[in-house]
Amino acid sequence: MELIRWLLATAGVEFEEEFLETREQYEKLQKDGCLLFGQVPLVEIDGMLLAQTRAILSYLAAKHNLYGKDLKDRVRIDMHADGTQDLMMMIAGAPFKAPQEKEESYALVVKRAKTRYFPVFERILKDHGEAFLVGNQLSRADIQLLEAILMVEELSAPVLSDFPLLQAFKTRISNIPTIKKFLQPGSQRKPPPDGHYVDVVRTILKFW
Repeated sequence: MELIRWLLATAGVEFEEEFLETREQYEKLQKDGCLLFGQVPLVEIDGMLLAQTRAILSYLAAKHNLYGKDLKDRVRIDMHADGTQDLMMMIAGAPFKAPQEKEESYALVVKRAKTRYFPVFERILKDHGEAFLVGNQLSRADIQLLEAILMVEELSAPVLSDFPLLQAFKTRISNIPTIKKFLQPGSQRKPPPDGHYVDVVRTILKFW
């Protein structure tokens, strides 16, 4: 859901959140036919109930001019976003592992970021000499890359030390007014999972 929050916040769209805290809430959504595949996140917008994160992101990006100008832009945006998502999934899965495995996973995330993912985006920015990843305009690929950078910096603050163009990119995108507001304390931004979150999830799963 966090990427969906990022897109909405970037577009300046106010939104309300409802969290599932009981089994009964989930079952009611199921009974009412709201969960297409029995999964969340679920977004109610424009008279529709939308499921599946990628579909939701694509709709929001297109609706708010964050999806390029043509089909070629869109496939490049998707390509960059999918690559970033691979890195972010490594981070998202680490807190659910045993302590030793968790530390090893975090170390691997930093290594992969520095050797596989960030060099690609540094090269993209260098090759076309533009402020954004695709089409010289803000897209969901830029937003997702910024989120990934911030997540990896939580694990290793100097991770961008060898990537000057990404450092400038981070500063530039972070200072877009709606994004800058979203990054401030008190916004609807949610931190990455931590040990407490894992305990809550396990408790809920055991209860269900």
